[in-house]
Amino acid sequence: MKRVYNFSAGPACLPEEVLREAAEEMLDYRGCGMSVMEMSHRSKVFQGIIDEAEADLRELLSIPDNYKVLFLQGGASQQFAAVPMNLMKKGKADYIVTGQWAKKAAKEAKRYGEVNIIASSEDKTYSYIPDLEGLPIDEDADYVYICENNTIYGTKFHRLPDTKGKPLVADVSSCFLSEPADITKYGIMYGGVQKNIGPAGVVIVIIREDLIREDLPEWVPTMLQYKTQADAGSLYNTPPCYGIYICGKVFKWIRAQGGLPAMLERNQRKAKLLYDFLDQSSLFHNPVEPGSRSLMNVTFVTGREDLDKAFVKEAEERGLVNLKGHRSVGGMRASLYNAMPYEGVEALVAFMKEFEAAH
Repeated sequence: MKRVYNFSAGPACLPEEVLREAAEEMLDYRGCGMSVMEMSHRSKVFQGIIDEAEADLRELLSIPDNYKVLFLQGGASQQFAAVPMNLMKKGKADYIVTGQWAKKAAKEAKRYGEVNIIASSEDKTYSYIPDLEGLPIDEDADYVYICENNTIYGTKFHRLPDTKGKPLVADVSSCFLSEPADITKYGIMYGGVQKNIGPAGVVIVIIREDLIREDLPEWVPTMLQYKTQADAGSLYNTPPCYGIYICGKVFKWIRAQGGLPAMLERNQRKAKLLYDFLDQSSLFHNPVEPGSRSLMNVTFVTGREDLDKAFVKEAEERGLVNLKGHRSVGGMRASLYNAMPYEGVEALVAFMKEFEAAH
């Protein structure tokens, strides 16, 4: 069986070693006589799985003791509502809008309080990260919100905004565990796992304990209160058990590769190969300002819709799949998450050179 190179923005490719391990344990997890898919979330065996996963994640990110790690459902999109529900004490928040997901998060937050857009790159189709100097942060803002890596547009915050003491909330779905991060700079870091960490169905929330409130309004749903989930160790109701199990395996895989410094080096090498080609290409063009480029999601176009379509089709025939850009922007997008091997990017660049020569 020949596996394709899957450049999907998510659900995305997973490390082959992890998939093989999971396949071996599918019918019998470590001699317990059943699959993790069939296992009670109240069992000692599953408690061991979730505890081990959390311990490995804490080690990878050096998460301090005053932060809780929550394995939740509902994806990152549910956090668009959970964040303001839990954090809006004064009823105000500042948002930096650098793409569709931050825009959607801001729109959702407006249901629960006042939202100030303090910076935006919408004027140039989100092709850059705005200037973060002297941001007009509201004195009464309960938090400042960013989407750290913008999957659709291929941009990334390479430094964090000065929030003037306000908690920083970051959706890191598409750059989670792709490089080292200082958790102490965040009030909440959260992300859907289906890009860099595991199968769709799990969202991980890392939250500073002082932001877990007991005095929430009555109308905040029990399931969306961070206190409910933190007090229950992510086991208030049946969690996405199998997804958490795979995440745990990926954490171990990342540790075995050398941790997050090794991931960053690996990801920089892959991205450089593709960006270097794009920068000298006479056919393909990357629309993102160089200082704002993402290591995870590389967008590019030919400038002709018919050629873009032909490229995607021919690439698929070569086993280079899911290169079509997001429906809102068109063109192409190659997602180079942790599990994408360097050889996959080499194969893509080789095909792009061929395609360019032919057109």
